[in-house]
Amino acid sequence: MQRMTKQRAAIAELLTNTEDFKSAQQLHDLLKAAGHTTGLATVYRTLQNLADAGELDVLRTADGEMLFRECERTEHHHHLVCRSCGKTIEIDGPTVEDWAHKVGTSFGFTQIEHTIELFGTCQSCLDAHA
Repeated sequence: MQRMTKQRAAIAELLTNTEDFKSAQQLHDLLKAAGHTTGLATVYRTLQNLADAGELDVLRTADGEMLFRECERTEHHHHLVCRSCGKTIEIDGPTVEDWAHKVGTSFGFTQIEHTIELFGTCQSCLDAHA
């Protein structure tokens, strides 16, 4: 368990009050706007620690940037993400779980892990651009 520093508490509070995924830079900018002096390296380190502890969901964008959001659920899940607004819905994927296990074991692999994110456009964004 990490010690709860003032910076870590500020980052955790910001994540609690943020619904969509944010990059470390975006979170750093929000902290600065709120008057915090937390350095960008501290933000990155804290996000990694929280992600390693299973407290954050992490998405990797097409260009490799990592985005973070506080987990709504502790059990394994996947995400459906709007490309336009970032709205995210956590989804179960029992069929995916079975498929991943089956493919892994067919090649002699064990302890199979996977990350699957689905990207699309939500109805609100479709309606706004219609």
